[in-house]
Amino acid sequence: MRIPPGTLLAAQGLSKAYGMTQALDRVDFSIHPGEIVAVMGPSGSGKSTLLHCLAGIVPPDSGSVTYAGRELVGMSDARRSALRRSEFGFVFQFGQLVPELTCLENVSLPLRLNGMKRKRAEAAALEWMAQLEVEHVGGQRPGEVSGGQGQRVAIARALVTRPRIVFADEPTGALDSLNGELVMRLLTETARAASAAVVLVTHETRVAAYSDREILVRDGKARDMEHATWN
Repeated sequence: MRIPPGTLLAAQGLSKAYGMTQALDRVDFSIHPGEIVAVMGPSGSGKSTLLHCLAGIVPPDSGSVTYAGRELVGMSDARRSALRRSEFGFVFQFGQLVPELTCLENVSLPLRLNGMKRKRAEAAALEWMAQLEVEHVGGQRPGEVSGGQGQRVAIARALVTRPRIVFADEPTGALDSLNGELVMRLLTETARAASAAVVLVTHETRVAAYSDREILVRDGKARDMEHATWN
């Protein structure tokens, strides 16, 4: 695959196997700054494995991942961890908030880990929580808020460092349809306002409808829905 000009993140020929299961089979992928790309497919199709490889969480068996001109596969663990703290944001199906911390402390945590003073970090966190309409639950712990509120807190945490890419893995999977629509609207609106690209993993067409482009993953192979051929 020729990497399109202006690409922020690109993968070429990604392959990953778990035992006898071929999770990814020579997959190509690209995303531009500010673009929202939905990665769709049934359970077990390889879409979450693709997200983990793109984010540098799981190393591929072969292929390359290039972010802003830098090759992730050859980076040290420390450099990849630094990227995930500062330039990548993450939203998972169940939020994965720290239960012992308040919602405000959860959102400010990435800034604190990057060395920001507490007062400044919490002020920035409150601004993002206000954009996600959850500033009123800042003093509560994750177990004391609703699922929809918890996901919006998780989105605020993902965006608080102003990342260039947000990786969202089934962000509405644990929510009812009403809360799912609200979470997706706020996620896409706030990400676009921050000029952050979003890699959105989902099996739901109503969630994928919020994206600019769709990639279908099936049996480890991927197809851009704007094109007819599989890779």
